Amino acid sequence: MNENVGGSLTNTAAATATAAAGEPADSCVMVIFGASGDLTKRKLIPALCNLARDRLLTKNFAVVGFATGEFDAQGFRAKLTEDLQSMATSPVDPQLWQWLSQRIYFVRGSFDDAAGFVKLRETIAAARAAHDIQDNIFYYLAVAPRFFAPVIHQLETAGLTAETTNNWRRVIVEKPFGRDLESARALNADIKTILKERQIYRIDHYLGKETVQNLLVFRFGNGIFEPIWNRQYIDHVQITAAETVGVETRGAYYETSGALRDMVPNHLFQLVALTAMEPPISFQAEAVRNEQAKVLHAMLPFSPESVLQQAVRGQYGAAMAAASGASVPGAANSSEPRPVAYRTEANVAPDSGTDTFVAMKLSIDNWRWAGVPFYLRTGKRLAQRSTSIVIQFKRAPFELFRQTAVSKLLSNRLVVRIQPNEGISLQFGAKIPGPTMQLGSVTMDFSYAEQFGAAPSTGYERLLYDCMIGDQTLFQRADMVEAGWSIIAPLLDVWSALPPRAFPNYASGSWGPRDADELLAREGRSWWNGDT
Repeated sequence: MNENVGGSLTNTAAATATAAAGEPADSCVMVIFGASGDLTKRKLIPALCNLARDRLLTKNFAVVGFATGEFDAQGFRAKLTEDLQSMATSPVDPQLWQWLSQRIYFVRGSFDDAAGFVKLRETIAAARAAHDIQDNIFYYLAVAPRFFAPVIHQLETAGLTAETTNNWRRVIVEKPFGRDLESARALNADIKTILKERQIYRIDHYLGKETVQNLLVFRFGNGIFEPIWNRQYIDHVQITAAETVGVETRGAYYETSGALRDMVPNHLFQLVALTAMEPPISFQAEAVRNEQAKVLHAMLPFSPESVLQQAVRGQYGAAMAAASGASVPGAANSSEPRPVAYRTEANVAPDSGTDTFVAMKLSIDNWRWAGVPFYLRTGKRLAQRSTSIVIQFKRAPFELFRQTAVSKLLSNRLVVRIQPNEGISLQFGAKIPGPTMQLGSVTMDFSYAEQFGAAPSTGYERLLYDCMIGDQTLFQRADMVEAGWSIIAPLLDVWSALPPRAFPNYASGSWGPRDADELLAREGRSWWNGDT
C-alpha cells in the first residue's frame, strides 16, 4: 500500500499548515475504546469541549464510545453530562455541549466479541450519515495494554482499518507500550501487520503541555539560548516528575509496573529528547522525531555495575513526624488523611518490592553533551507536585572577584516548569546595592497564565487535534519506544535479580530516599527542589 494514502489528508506539510492557521480539524469519527473509564470523563470529553470552544472541531464530527457498560447512547450522554460538571477545565457553554452531545453515540460490547465490532461498524455508518462526515476514523485505545493488539485485530476483521486514497484510519495507543524491550518489539511487530507506522499514534500526554511544546520554540526560535545549549556552558541537567499523591486506586496496576516502567521510558525520556536534540531541518513530524531518536540512541547503556552506582529506587512509607512533632506533609492537601505506606495501599502485597521512586544519572554520548550528566527522578508521595527541567550552567571564572567581599559566584539556572504552574524562570547574579561588592541572586520569571491568559486545558487538546490533522510530531515512533526500553532494560534485569533490602526507604512528604541525594552529592551537586 502506498505510504502516502489519503493524499493531502495525511501529508505532514498540509497538517502543519492547518495547525498554523488554526483551522478546524478534518471531518472524522472518533471511537473511544474503554469509553466508560476515567480517562474519557476526566480528559477526552473535556478536551473535545475545549477544541469545540476554540472552533478547532469541524461540524462534521462524531464520537462513538465502546465499552461493556450498561448504557445506550442516551444514557451515555446523560452520564457524560453529569461528569462534565466536575471534570471540565472551565465552564462549558450549554449550547456548545448540546451540539457536541448530539454527536455522541455508544456501543456496548467486549473486546473479544466480534458481534460488538459489527455493531460498531453500523453505528459509525449511522453517525457519518447523520452528520455528513467523511470516511475518516480514529480509534482511541483507552484500555489496558493487554487489549491493544486484540482490539486492532478485531478492527481489521470488521473491515474498520482499511484505507483508500480518499480516507484515513488512525489509532491512538495509551502508555505503557509494552512492559519491557521484548514485549514492546512484539507489540510493534504485531500491530504493524495491520497498520502502517504513519497510522499509529503512541500518545504521551506530557507532550500536550504548552511548556513542553515551547521547548522547541525556546531553543530554536531565540538567538541567545541555542549557542550556549551545550557542554561548554552547561554543567548538568535535572529532570523531575514529582507527585504528592500515592497510587490511589491503581495499586493492582502499579504492582505490575512501578515508577520505572510507568514514567521513565516514555515521559522522562521524551523530555530528555526534546531538551537534548539537535535542531531539526523543519518542524515536520519526521524531521523532529529523527532528532529525538538520535538522542535516545546516543544514551550510554547501563552495565550491571553502573546500575548499582548510577540508579536509585525507592518505596514510600507512612509520613514521619518532624523534629517539631508536626506531621510531614505527604498528601495532596491538608484535608486528606495522613498518608499510609505503599505496602498498606489497596491491592498491594504486604511485602511488595515495587518501586514508587526512581532516580538515575544518564550520559549522552555525542558532541553536544559529552561529559554533561542528565539526572532524572520521579516518584509518588513526594514533597511537591512538580514537573520541571533544570538547566544548570557552569560558573563563571572567579579571578575578577578575588579581592572583593564575594566568596563565590552563583551558577546561572534555567528552570522550565511543566506543571503545575507552567512557565520558565532564569536565575542570575546581580550586585546588591551598597558601597561594597556583594552579589545576590535574582530570578526573572515567566508564567503562561499571567502572560497569555491561556484558557485552562487538559493537555490532550493538542494531541487529539494533531491526530485529526495527521501530525505525528508529538507522538512516539516505534524505534523511539524500543530505544527507551533498551536503555532501562539493565535496570529491570538487575532490580529483578536483587530484591530491595530496605523498602520502604523514604517517608511520604519527603523528596525521596537519601541515596538519591547522594547520587548528586558525590559529584558536588544537589537536586533543585524549587528553592533558590
